[in-house]
Amino acid sequence: MKVQVSEELQLSQVGGLYRIGAWVRIPAKASEVFELLADPRKHDTFDGSGTVKGMLSGPNRLYLNAVFSMDMKMIVPYRIQNRVIEFEEGRKIAWCHIGRHVWRYLLEDDGAQGCKVTEIFDWERAYSSLLYEMLQIPERNGRAIVATLTRLRDQFI
Repeated sequence: MKVQVSEELQLSQVGGLYRIGAWVRIPAKASEVFELLADPRKHDTFDGSGTVKGMLSGPNRLYLNAVFSMDMKMIVPYRIQNRVIEFEEGRKIAWCHIGRHVWRYLLEDDGAQGCKVTEIFDWERAYSSLLYEMLQIPERNGRAIVATLTRLRDQFI
């Protein structure tokens, strides 16, 4: 799957058959963008899927193995508990929940121009990658990645 939205916002497979992602250049330091990503109270401000409604519980700032619960809605309201599984201060953060798929953000400072932020949806460890594909979850999440990165960039313009 490869979808080009603009020169710097392109959705494509990254790092394997079961990972899609896109990147965008943001006019801010990676550390500033990371602060937003690491604050689960603010995830609804940049979520492009429309499913994240707010934080229910957890720390104000995420860290490795932090657990946080979110109020969600996809057709019907639900709650989901996530665990931070990758964390590198200012550079990388990733979390997953009971479905075992991973949402990952990679950040790189890009000189005076700001930083490059890559978002990846990784369903390699999901209980049934075939079911994910039959339900078109990667395609739906791919569209959400593009919308999320656009909203994230807009937070810093």
